[in-house]
Amino acid sequence: MKRLENKVALITGGSRGMGAAIAERFAAEGADVVITYARSTDSAGQVVEKVKQQGRKALAVQADSALPADIQQAVKQAVATFGRIDILVNNAGVFQMKQLEDYTLEDYDHMMAVNTKAVFVAAQAAVAHMPEGGRIITIGSNMAERLTTAGGLLYSMSKSALLGLNKGLARDLAARGITANLVQPGPIDTDMNPADSPHAEGIRSQTAVGRYGQAREIASLVTFLASPESSFITGTEQTIDGGYNI
Repeated sequence: MKRLENKVALITGGSRGMGAAIAERFAAEGADVVITYARSTDSAGQVVEKVKQQGRKALAVQADSALPADIQQAVKQAVATFGRIDILVNNAGVFQMKQLEDYTLEDYDHMMAVNTKAVFVAAQAAVAHMPEGGRIITIGSNMAERLTTAGGLLYSMSKSALLGLNKGLARDLAARGITANLVQPGPIDTDMNPADSPHAEGIRSQTAVGRYGQAREIASLVTFLASPESSFITGTEQTIDGGYNI
């Protein structure tokens, strides 16, 4: 039996990068999948098709994670289609690097809305439809714990807030048999941080293993945390960064 057989998963920001890899891996493990996407209808459609090719059901919902109403509506559509949500993966995020004096209040509001507030909104909406044994997995960043360069103030702050949010979720939901864990990737080869960017060699040199991670490696960890095998793990931060932070 596959590890996620007949589970229903909602993955925010699932049209590309780590979100897409998680969606495809979940399908391979037997789950039906709902993804949200902000703009790329074509990319979302490709992920849906890949899920269906593995014999599972899939749904793509356009939703801006900066807008709480969009997230709540995505949860409603997932439940209307599949009847429940067993696994919530808070993957959607935005990244921006600026010096302190160059940030605007609009930058602050948007970063916190997508990277932090959206996680709270999605969790609050999803747990109303989540049975015992449910899983909440949030994608944070190793920059929550170690910032090696200037310019990441808002991003680091928004991801650091997830440590407390995750621990609170774990405590609040434990009596219902729902676990909550935080995955903190380091440099992963995605559109947001490609391994062939002008800054990639400097980033690569700071990892212990000397390379960027792959989205499939994040998907493997998330799949474990979503599975019954992780039932005694909750409230933790799982850093997966090739030794960047050591």
